[in-house]
Amino acid sequence: MMKRLYALAFVFSLFLAACGNNAMLEQSTATKLVAAYLESNPEYETVKVALGEIKFKSKHDKLNLLKYQDLQKKGYVEMSLQDQKKKFLSRDSSYVYLITLTDKAKPFVVKQEQDQAVVKGIAYLMDESKPATIDKSANKSAKVTVMLKKDKNPFTVFYQDKNVGGNFITKTFKLKYKKEEGWMVTGD
Repeated sequence: MMKRLYALAFVFSLFLAACGNNAMLEQSTATKLVAAYLESNPEYETVKVALGEIKFKSKHDKLNLLKYQDLQKKGYVEMSLQDQKKKFLSRDSSYVYLITLTDKAKPFVVKQEQDQAVVKGIAYLMDESKPATIDKSANKSAKVTVMLKKDKNPFTVFYQDKNVGGNFITKTFKLKYKKEEGWMVTGD
């Protein structure tokens, strides 16, 4: 009888030890952790946008001028013509515009200087339809790889995409398990 009682106590203690390990990481938990991390630390790429007095030549800078005029139509920049020169017997004219950002552009501005602004050219949002892959190398650390889809904004016209092969990227995040806090993203 005593032997059975000890065996039962041993099995019960093994069961408690197995249940006490909260270092299990499921795919849904990893996805939620990375999504929460991306909410507070968004992924994006930046572009520089020239501001102030900018000279455009009608032949060479036509595309760049059209980009600014498109932003003006959408209300993100203000443009005022400062000077216009038409060369005699030439098709090439030059225009000098004073370009400033509007309040509508504030959510996209990362850093602003006197003659340029660094703005978010493209943002990356988590693709909820694609499952996260987990590489659990140790008991208390893991790497989670997720798909991030490109989210365009009005300043994307200045962005030169280095990854033209797709409208998404893959990104790997490191997760660590701490007994007091549970699983948390430590970085990428």
